[in-house]
Amino acid sequence: MTPTSISPPNDAFPGLTIRRFAPPLALADFKLIVFDMDSTLINIECIDEIADAVGKKTEVAVITEATMRGEIKDFKESLRQRVALLKGVPVDALQKVYDERLQLNPGAEQLVAACKAAGLKVLLVSGGFTFFANRVKDRLGIDFARSNLLDEADGKLTGVVVQQSWGDICDGPEKRRTLLEVASLLGISPQEAIAVGDGANDLPMMGEAGLSVAFHAKPKVREQAMVAINEGGLDRLLEVLR
Repeated sequence: MTPTSISPPNDAFPGLTIRRFAPPLALADFKLIVFDMDSTLINIECIDEIADAVGKKTEVAVITEATMRGEIKDFKESLRQRVALLKGVPVDALQKVYDERLQLNPGAEQLVAACKAAGLKVLLVSGGFTFFANRVKDRLGIDFARSNLLDEADGKLTGVVVQQSWGDICDGPEKRRTLLEVASLLGISPQEAIAVGDGANDLPMMGEAGLSVAFHAKPKVREQAMVAINEGGLDRLLEVLR
């Protein structure tokens, strides 16, 4: 499946920007959809909300925002700096963030359900944390998830990210590598994948996918995506996929 270079008039899809293909595409022609989590599948940046537990939300959020805009190029170092500020946060605070602040973004359940019904596998790759990613994975029936693991001791965060079998931090290059790895395991081409994100660290995986989707994204991401959802929920992607 090769998208054409034709773009439709964007007033045909208010609130969407469409580039480099003429909709609709057939959803069933794709075999994999890959989602970022924070601010894409869910409504918050989890690290900012954890930081709020120790009065450091503003300090952490400034680094998060600059990183997502692409102004801080080294995501790994950015994450290490932010996680270090979480040292001493009670682990219980993570559950409180999940229970009280985390919500699925509008249309997330509908889009995931439609993709699963069409036979696609669903992958979540996040620069966020396993505590939340695993719960979102179970909640939506997602097939695979990769994210960062926070170290803890004596019921508190240590301010360190744990080394996992694949590496230490899921950054932009790791998101790309994971998409390619899962596509290979499924025996499909990356062109049969859809990648959905909002921040600069999603661009590497979006660049590999057959269809790249920006959801209420930073300007740099909106400008490069084939579909930019600027108004409405994630399920608006189904307007261009039938």
